[in-house]
Amino acid sequence: MNEKTVIPLLPRYFSDRETIFATSGKLTASTFLYSTGVAGLRITNSCGEIEVLPFQGQQIWRASFYDRELTMGSMFDEPNPTTDYLSTYGAFLIHCGVIGMGAPTPQDDHPTHGELPNAHYLKAELLVGSDDEGAFMTITGQYQYSVAFSHNYMAQPSITLREGHGRIHVEMSIKNLKSSPMELMYLAHINFLPVDNAKIVDTALEGIDNLRVTHTFKNLYETDSGYRQMVDGFIKDPEKHRTFTPGGVIDPEIVFAVNPLADKNGWASSMQIHPDGSADFVRHRPAEFPHSVRWICRSGEQRALGLLLPSTAEPGGYLAERAKGNLQIVNAKAEAHFAYECGALDASAATDLSKEILEVRSKGAQK
Repeated sequence: MNEKTVIPLLPRYFSDRETIFATSGKLTASTFLYSTGVAGLRITNSCGEIEVLPFQGQQIWRASFYDRELTMGSMFDEPNPTTDYLSTYGAFLIHCGVIGMGAPTPQDDHPTHGELPNAHYLKAELLVGSDDEGAFMTITGQYQYSVAFSHNYMAQPSITLREGHGRIHVEMSIKNLKSSPMELMYLAHINFLPVDNAKIVDTALEGIDNLRVTHTFKNLYETDSGYRQMVDGFIKDPEKHRTFTPGGVIDPEIVFAVNPLADKNGWASSMQIHPDGSADFVRHRPAEFPHSVRWICRSGEQRALGLLLPSTAEPGGYLAERAKGNLQIVNAKAEAHFAYECGALDASAATDLSKEILEVRSKGAQK
């Protein structure tokens, strides 16, 4: 039997003193304020916790499971109350889009990764309940973006954590409120911490059609021999990015387009397998996300693994992706829906998923 209680989240519920807000089975939700004044909602289960910003982008700011931090290393210990993307960049999950996404070209007029990353949510809710899979807590909300004569849509994300594991289920719905079609771009920016001696495995077969460098900094490539050598090395042999050697540097970043195969149920899987056998993972449906991005940075200030960023387009900015035909169209009053999973696996679950990935790759190679 499915049971669910909907609890509105209001700014006055958040203070400097962390307070238990709700409990369900082995799940606990608590409210608090970061020292910067940004509201945070912590959901804890027996394996770890997530910190969500209910009113600022509905980001997952931090995620930690099985006694380890999953989130990228950045210059920001806490989120800042700003809509500027790079002035508060350090979250585990950032919703990106909708009217633009990726790095804008000089001709684009959208901010980096669009208006969603730090969008101000006026409505946020905590759903507490149980179903056939057990107890759960879900953070959701609504953000309406309206600009006269051009844009009018409603974004509704949801983030669900259950008992007993480190898997996070995420959904995003975009409803077109206009009486005419709208263009849409969406990317789930999931930022793990790269781990020394870890290896990346996924359902993408070898070959340039399935894994290729997709972005370079032109000026840097022309003037910095070290950067040029790094990029050329990955272009020649993209597979070598799959192992993180201790002390390895990727600065400022490397970006790949990935073409993963789906299993019989439509899911593609990607993992960072740690030396102890545990893993980080992302699962998504290529039918919903026709493009997949892998982003890696290992520098003095940022250490990040965008293991698999499910996306509707490559991150080249609105105009570039429109020219490629990569924009999705949502009809008048219609809705686009996306779902994916991410988080951490213990060694046993990681072994099981590794076997599934190998099976998908094996069947794909035989075709």
